[in-house]
Amino acid sequence: MNPLISFIGGGNMARALASGLLRNNHPANRLCVSDPNIEAREQFAALGVCVLSDNDQAVTDADIIVLAVKPQSLAAVAGGLASSLRPEQLVISIAAGVRIDTLRRWLGGHGRIVRAMPNTPALVQAGATGLYAPDEVSEDERALAESLLRAVGVCVWVSSEALLDSVTALSGSGPAYAFLVMEAMQAAGEKLGLDTATARLLTLETLFGAARLALESNEEPATLRARVTSPGGTTERGIAALEQAGLVAAFEHALEAARARAEELATLMDQA
Repeated sequence: MNPLISFIGGGNMARALASGLLRNNHPANRLCVSDPNIEAREQFAALGVCVLSDNDQAVTDADIIVLAVKPQSLAAVAGGLASSLRPEQLVISIAAGVRIDTLRRWLGGHGRIVRAMPNTPALVQAGATGLYAPDEVSEDERALAESLLRAVGVCVWVSSEALLDSVTALSGSGPAYAFLVMEAMQAAGEKLGLDTATARLLTLETLFGAARLALESNEEPATLRARVTSPGGTTERGIAALEQAGLVAAFEHALEAARARAEELATLMDQA
């Protein structure tokens, strides 16, 4: 039988996961969402899933509980659930920056916890999620967690919880870096005389096509780049300008800064 999955919090990511599960033929009657906001509940009710306003009621019979509330709300929500959890229930947290030890403390010592770091392309089923679980979580439970997150994209497991901060810096924040590159390319195209609509379309389709080409190829991005960089050509000149401007170093600094901030936020949450 399909597991009964209860989402605590009915925001965008929970809706993306529920929609992905339904597309993968998970029965609607095996999904439940609890949220105090009536509009959020109405959106989930339109999907045919169970909706509740009481978190304790939502977790009573659940096999998997997905904590999908904002990190700043998680302490209160988790504390409220602590007395309702059963030891065999699997808890999956998609709240950024809340370590498992912190969450375990808030949940009254509950041990079966998986941390997941999805990113916003999950909203269009093109997400990338990092996963980590402590030793208390079995292989079967890890498989359950992975199958849930795979409903909205690809999943990778990391060997230590600290590496989730690196995942956050790369794929969690990564869509914003990509959007910034899009902004820059479109603006540069407009400065070269293209109208806004044309510059936008060419930018988005170029980046989408490049990403798809890389995904469908067995070769490294560096090899693909070299293949389209003819000696003495326009691309070589453009790449040289980007390298001279320090593009590679800028991305290294960006990811280092994002990872450091993820570590800082996790420490702050631990003190809550």
